[in-house]
Amino acid sequence: MTKYFSLLIITLLSLNLSAQENKAKTILDQVSEINKKYSSIKAEFSFKMDNAEEDVHENSEGSIILKGNKYRLYLMDVYTYFDGKTIYQHLVDAEEVNIKEASEEDEEKGLNPTKIFTLYETGFKFSYVEEQTTPAGVFHVIDLFPLDKTRPFSRIRLHIDTKSLEIKSLVSIGKDGNNITIKIKKFEPNLDFKDSDFVFDQAAHPDVEVVDMR
Repeated sequence: MTKYFSLLIITLLSLNLSAQENKAKTILDQVSEINKKYSSIKAEFSFKMDNAEEDVHENSEGSIILKGNKYRLYLMDVYTYFDGKTIYQHLVDAEEVNIKEASEEDEEKGLNPTKIFTLYETGFKFSYVEEQTTPAGVFHVIDLFPLDKTRPFSRIRLHIDTKSLEIKSLVSIGKDGNNITIKIKKFEPNLDFKDSDFVFDQAAHPDVEVVDMR
């Protein structure tokens, strides 16, 4: 009798897990479909990194523009440009720019922000956690778990607005104790950006040292 009861419990839990996975995938598919229709995206965000064990707490503000497979990211006094082929990393304080070709390793590590809306499609399992009501609104809470156990994080948690289906925050739980929280403060789609916006302008920064690693 105990054996059959245990089997029943396991079956019920498995069915519930499958339902949560399906619900999460449905929502993530909707988010992805909406964002694929935008010609471009501009977002401003807050960035927080906490490591309780090391008593490290860092806060910063950043911004990003996305167009197709191109992006320009600003965070912690570093501008990162990607024109679809080449990465330019401008270290403002050091007055230096590093130039390199994008590699498959960069893609595998998830270093391309343009992949954020399709991140879940490969290499992750996911689960719907809850519908959370806060003073800021009502959110779907979804967890992503990497199938590749060598990834530096164990889980990514997304908060998605139930009405607009916009990703409002992302929390990455690091295996090294570094937990990163990104909160979207402003989101603007379909703005007009030129291809030159995604390339470092050396002429505009004549005093910057160029380190070309291509």
